Amino acid sequence: MAEFDGGAAAPAMVTSIFVYPIKSCRGIALSHAPISSTGFRWDRQWLVVNSKGRAYTQRVEPKLALVEVELPNEAFSEGWEPTKNSYLVIRAPGMDMLKIPLAIPSETADGVSVWDWSGSAFDEGTDASNWFSKYLGKPSRLVRFNEGSEIRAVHPDYARGYKIMFSDGYPFLLLSQGSLDSLNALLKEPIPVNRFRPNILVDGCEPFSEDLWTEIRIGNLAFHGVKLCDRCKVPTINQETAVAGPEPTETLRKFRSNELLFPNRKKQKKVYFGQNLVCTESHTQGMEKTIKVGDPIYVVKAVSPADAAA
Repeated sequence: MAEFDGGAAAPAMVTSIFVYPIKSCRGIALSHAPISSTGFRWDRQWLVVNSKGRAYTQRVEPKLALVEVELPNEAFSEGWEPTKNSYLVIRAPGMDMLKIPLAIPSETADGVSVWDWSGSAFDEGTDASNWFSKYLGKPSRLVRFNEGSEIRAVHPDYARGYKIMFSDGYPFLLLSQGSLDSLNALLKEPIPVNRFRPNILVDGCEPFSEDLWTEIRIGNLAFHGVKLCDRCKVPTINQETAVAGPEPTETLRKFRSNELLFPNRKKQKKVYFGQNLVCTESHTQGMEKTIKVGDPIYVVKAVSPADAAA
């Protein structure tokens, strides 16, 4: 597949950064975010599970969309470590506020699973379990990824040597405002970006140009586009009401389906929106690894549109 090297001009810039500390719960909009070995620090570090340790997501528990999370502002400073007075604060309609200490818990839970991964995780205890059990109306626990004992690898066919916590599959998801605007122009009712839960929102490039980016630079960091993001049910869930509908999936099928974008591949009922990324320097020690809103994006390598169409 032919590639071309980007020029010096920055075609886009970072306009929003989002981190989602608890998988499938609301995100936090940030002005800057430090990068760890698994993505943005704190991203998908926690997971709500059922009585068998299986992950709950909005696909089956859309009420998770209404759960708000908050971390200390200083938690997003490079090198910051929690104190005994540092908390993850959780709120939801009709529920008392829940405070989870950021210090590593002493209890562990075995048999935690998300998709095809299973392992052990830290258990955030009885208060968290009771809170989520009451909110969801069924036995639940809140667990935290244990980096000390577990590794959840990114699929080696797409990005060998990278890892994540409780993300679906990749450390970062990038989406452009142009792509969202292009989709919204086709919808009867425009939808906000929170339907797609990206980590990085960019503006200043052509719609869907992020599909073609195989290597970009944001600040002093290199990112590789490794796989278009195939979308599940979550974008159809209104993140303010937790009510699902047919859009935007029905419209995306008309111009972003597997059959249209990848006609030579096996037919699958998938639609694509956004680009999954890995950061080359995510494992590098001794360097500042933070991106911020306003950072320009330089396209180093991109697939040519003709190759993409083919």
